[in-house]
Amino acid sequence: MHSVAILVLDRVVPFDMAAPQQTFAWTQMPDGRPAYRVRLCAETPEVRADGGFTLRVDRGLEALAEADTIIVPGCSPEAAPPSEPVLAALRQAAAAGTRIASVCVGAFVLAQAGLLDGLRATTHWVAAGDLARRFPQVEVEPDVLYVDNGQILTSAGAAAALDLCLHMIRRDLGSAVAANIARMSVMPLEREGGQAQFIVHEHPPVPGGRRWSRCWSGSRTTSRTR
Repeated sequence: MHSVAILVLDRVVPFDMAAPQQTFAWTQMPDGRPAYRVRLCAETPEVRADGGFTLRVDRGLEALAEADTIIVPGCSPEAAPPSEPVLAALRQAAAAGTRIASVCVGAFVLAQAGLLDGLRATTHWVAAGDLARRFPQVEVEPDVLYVDNGQILTSAGAAAALDLCLHMIRRDLGSAVAANIARMSVMPLEREGGQAQFIVHEHPPVPGGRRWSRCWSGSRTTSRTR
């Protein structure tokens, strides 16, 4: 069974953590068997979540070495920076060929670990400029829902975690299985458009106008390997 480890860091955003946890946990094979084994892991047994509560996690960083896929959710801006043991564990997992994906500003953790160097990546559009400024070796694409580089994947903010998870499930198990979990999640298997439709512009386009049509038709949902 494919093992998914969700790395819970200080001040983790609950939605960023729960969206992949639920999506992968609900996924079933055509014969009804669970398709994924999902585990939360952290550096410490207790982790503060953004929103005023504490999570108790029963798996440590060793779970990263055992996983087939690692998910790194986003954290609050007030979060402590990831420790060197966390970054080292991510680097070791990447070197071993583990698939690693980030949700929202979890991309900053991957960038700090050096896993996005020379790659395309995305994050929440509000944070895209900061990611590009802090990590100039990363090619930031602020207008897409997710970027798939093969082993390393990144998603935009919040609900884009669902888009990324459905993409990975379809890649792993095929369209039929992915379509079923999309129905369970009340989500389209593929959403039209990208983050461009949510970015606040100084002069926002007018729906129905010629400028809006060009922006919509030119937006992308995914970005694939070069």
